Amino acid sequence: MRFGRQNQNHHKHSSSSLNLVILISLLFFVGAVVVADLFWASSSSSSAAFRYVSANWPPLQQSPRLQFDYVNRSSHVPQAKTKNPKIYEAQGRVLSATFADLEAPETQWEKMAEAPVPRLDGAAIQIKDLLFVFAGYGTINYVHSHVDIYNFTDNTWGGRFDMPKEMAHSHLGMVTDGRYIYIVNGQYGPQCRGATSNTFVLDTETKQWADLPPLPVPRYAPATQLWRGRLHVMGGSGVNRYTPEVDHWSLAVKDGKELEKEWRSEIPIPRGGPHRACIVVDDRLMVIGGQEGDFMAKPGSPIFKCSRRLEVVYADVYVLDDDMKWKSLPPMPKPDSHIEFAWALVNHSIVIVGGTTDKHPVTKKMILNREIFRFDLDTLKWSVIGKLPFRVKTTLVGYRNGWLYFTSGQRDRGPDDPAPRKVLGEMWRTKLSF
Repeated sequence: MRFGRQNQNHHKHSSSSLNLVILISLLFFVGAVVVADLFWASSSSSSAAFRYVSANWPPLQQSPRLQFDYVNRSSHVPQAKTKNPKIYEAQGRVLSATFADLEAPETQWEKMAEAPVPRLDGAAIQIKDLLFVFAGYGTINYVHSHVDIYNFTDNTWGGRFDMPKEMAHSHLGMVTDGRYIYIVNGQYGPQCRGATSNTFVLDTETKQWADLPPLPVPRYAPATQLWRGRLHVMGGSGVNRYTPEVDHWSLAVKDGKELEKEWRSEIPIPRGGPHRACIVVDDRLMVIGGQEGDFMAKPGSPIFKCSRRLEVVYADVYVLDDDMKWKSLPPMPKPDSHIEFAWALVNHSIVIVGGTTDKHPVTKKMILNREIFRFDLDTLKWSVIGKLPFRVKTTLVGYRNGWLYFTSGQRDRGPDDPAPRKVLGEMWRTKLSF
């Protein structure tokens, strides 16, 4: 009997040990499967969207950037305000096609007289009641080489006249002193031809053109302004349209004439690239938004056919003041580019209209902006004060007697698709109050 009990106890202990070994083995097997699954996921193409977006983030010292809103399947998509937003699945989550839209007050718009021609990547300068609208693409294969004038007083277009034959047709740098308009290089011809170094001045009273000394090297879509008696040209892209440049030059000018024969080198801008707003206010030189990279000509193409390249859009704001050192100001509410002529000064604030933001991380399509941004120069704070009737980039803005106007540019494909499509000649306005 005593022996039987010992044998029974030994059997129980053996069973317990066996169960423990089986349990440990199962746990080890499950753990190995999980680790292998995680390893596969980290190396699979399913993480491509994340790698694409993270590769486009600027270094940590740059200003914060709005990327996109991921939400769980069971939650709503707060950024999508359309009735039938397109939804893309990625890694067990959903992504709204209109993810970049920010909350904005409803804005009432009135359609005005349409421009004589549609324009993309053109330029515009306002002098009192007149908006001078220059050049731009009509289509990817056709560029304009003339100026149209819009009269805010009677809502009419007229006074068309030609530009010099050597003057660039898009991506111009441009600024005025109230009579003379200074024009700095840009892209000559359609598709994705390179930049030029030619520089001109227009007398808006006589409609006469004159040459200025060319830039030291060609630049594409540089930031351009008049500040303290000098014509400043900063950043932009190099002759290939793609490489962001940080050079900064200035030339002394007065009454449409140069006071020097050569451009002077100035302190480089902290971050290079084209398609930025450049503004002088309170005796400070400001540069807002922009991007690094752009479309390039396809290698070997006889027509310089445009070929898509990686672009990084940013929200950075820089200012140059009495210390002659670039300083950072609060960044825009989200990255914004293609805004070089999409701004106006209103009640000691900077108002910026539309533009482009980061590409869609799944479809890789360009995303247009619909917001109207305000930068209060007293508080140095950004806000979203309204929305456009549609998303649009490279639009041309004017402001007169409380009314904000915009014309031309390239609009979206519809409320549910923020990618660019139609080139516009439309003119719209809304009453601003703040």
